[in-house]
Amino acid sequence: MSMPDEQNTPNPDQPLHDKPELDTASVWLSDEEKLAAAQNEIAALKDQHLRAVAEQENIRKRNAQEVQSARDYAARDFAFALLAVKDTLEMVLKDEQSTPQQLKMGVDMTLKNMVTAFERAKVKEVKAEKAKFDPNLHQAMTQIESTETPGTVLQVFQKGYTIGDRVLRPAMVAVAKAPEATEGNVDTGQSGAGSSSPSVEPHA
Repeated sequence: MSMPDEQNTPNPDQPLHDKPELDTASVWLSDEEKLAAAQNEIAALKDQHLRAVAEQENIRKRNAQEVQSARDYAARDFAFALLAVKDTLEMVLKDEQSTPQQLKMGVDMTLKNMVTAFERAKVKEVKAEKAKFDPNLHQAMTQIESTETPGTVLQVFQKGYTIGDRVLRPAMVAVAKAPEATEGNVDTGQSGAGSSSPSVEPHA
């Protein structure tokens, strides 16, 4: 009869796995400690939120100031360019001994100063006469029968202007339309599709 191996025989007083016992006091927190930790976390998140809101408000204010500054500077630059126009007009009006030719020269100088001011402000004249009617740039006041291509601007009553890529004022124009058909060419079919006028509604 074989004797049991003492090395392989488990000892009931010794644990099967040699692991240290967990310190439950260091793992589990009391309710008071949990509450304090949650309150600290909430306070930290609230502080972060307030800081983010304040930063966004500062950015908004800076952007608003920059936009206003750009507007003020643009208006100042245009106003400064117009000072030369005002100076020239006052000089012409004060000079009572000028000849008509001299007055014309003064007016011409004033106009040149005005054009320079417009160029600095990116104000440009709308191309109208002999141009194709563009409802975005032109305002048709009337239509005139003409041998010109229908829709061609024949006359400019008032010039139009753009500023940047926007229309400051459309040009008021008269637009060509095909001549009315006569009895002679109605029967022969001379008023074909090629002579039809584009849709242009004169401004009332």
